[in-house]
Amino acid sequence: MNDASPHLAPRPRDARVDGIISIAIMAVGGQGGGVLTGWIERLARSQGYNVQATSVAGVAQRTGATIYYIEMAPSEGDLRPVFSLAPAQGDVDILIAAEMMEAGRAIDRGFVTPDRTTLIASAHRALAVSEKVVPGDGTAAAAEVQAAAEIAAQRLILADMEHLARAQGSVISSSLFGALAGSGRLPFPRAAFEQAIRDSGKAVEASLSAFAAGFDAAQGKTEETGHDGAQTPDASARVPPALRRDWEALQARLAALPAEVTEMARAGLRKVVEFQDLAYGAAYLARLEDIAAEDSAAHDHAFTREAAKYLANAMAYDDVIRVADLKTRAARYSRIEDEMGAGEGRVMHLSEYMHPRADEIVGLMPERLGRRLSENPKAMARIDWLFNRGRRLRSDGVLAFLALYTLGGLKGWRLRTLRHAQEWAHIEDWLSRANAARARNYALGVEVLRTRRLIKGYSDTHARGLSKYDRVMDGIDLVAHREDAADWAARLRNAALQDETGQALDGALKTVRSFTERTDNN
Repeated sequence: MNDASPHLAPRPRDARVDGIISIAIMAVGGQGGGVLTGWIERLARSQGYNVQATSVAGVAQRTGATIYYIEMAPSEGDLRPVFSLAPAQGDVDILIAAEMMEAGRAIDRGFVTPDRTTLIASAHRALAVSEKVVPGDGTAAAAEVQAAAEIAAQRLILADMEHLARAQGSVISSSLFGALAGSGRLPFPRAAFEQAIRDSGKAVEASLSAFAAGFDAAQGKTEETGHDGAQTPDASARVPPALRRDWEALQARLAALPAEVTEMARAGLRKVVEFQDLAYGAAYLARLEDIAAEDSAAHDHAFTREAAKYLANAMAYDDVIRVADLKTRAARYSRIEDEMGAGEGRVMHLSEYMHPRADEIVGLMPERLGRRLSENPKAMARIDWLFNRGRRLRSDGVLAFLALYTLGGLKGWRLRTLRHAQEWAHIEDWLSRANAARARNYALGVEVLRTRRLIKGYSDTHARGLSKYDRVMDGIDLVAHREDAADWAARLRNAALQDETGQALDGALKTVRSFTERTDNN
């Protein structure tokens, strides 16, 4: 074939194509991507532009992530442009990402290019399912995405648009629309953007306030992109007056701890008091004071600092009472309504998936009765058959809500239950082993404390974590005599956190057994 054939020569670019503006929006469900798209459409038409908008759902990718695509061009008499239905690599003028990893996904797909794309992204994170299911910290590195965005985009506008919107009582679509206006990439005045919001007739004032915050962020008029500068409310402000004196007494004991421990202990104290009561917080501080008394300043009280963190987590365990309490809190309902866009004529139904195993039911019983039943396999099988049936409770209804609310209010009963006795016995054993390890090897004692992070969650998740903890502790016992025992303890713990099934931990334990068996044989 003759490459110089006249019919294969590229045609000159039609000048009218240069007038087409392409905008891609990548948003997760509940972030108002459809609302933002509607505002942009209304804006373009009000300014005499032809516009087309499409959306492509990607449910399998990020549990509701959707790509909205808009093309617009000035009207030229009877001529109407032919618009594309989806974004193409290297052919997007403005990319709006409603979450940090959505910006990363856009870069990875080639929608962001340094020759033309303005990238407007929110710096906050909405964790993907793949990040949540990791037993340890599966959070993707947002800093790497930001570094890639700075290279890939012609211009980057990055701010915590979620925080800016919530501060104004609105949702992220409003602040992103403001950032789009503030970017100056669309040839329309600010007043036209604001009129598009007014014309929608929904939550106008809050949306305009968030719009203004996003506009200022795009213009560099906000100082921070995150929450680092936010002030933490004083916990004492939420303490009832009748309990204020007892709370202040706990604060005084907290201040007497080593300076390296105080910050972590303060967070731990708030957590256990919220979980149970002030007396429970006093028990937490009493145990921490005993640990600090035996610790060494030569190590900057690292052992006590780690104990402050993991002891609080261990004492505030997830039982049926806590799960029910969390499910009936007003803040949870407000958050779900915001995420789902409920209100203003939209009805939301909320169903709770309950799978109580026999262990959870027996754990609510008095210690003596519960222990007797837990040691009877037939009784446990019967209880599991009665309760473990995958029930669904409509917690937006009165009866189901009252049932959960009543169950969540049983804090006064909690300390008498079998579950509490089991948790407290496990805490005693864990701290005893950590103290014994510290006496031989300070760093190993710290690692034994950190191993407690393997135990978390509720029901099956808790059971898997407890099993991993036991296996890691068995591995630590095998290497406790070695000088590098702390390093091996950390390796075993990190291996346990790599996957849900424990395959990485199996491999690490085989390695430990291989060299310990050789040592024993020699």
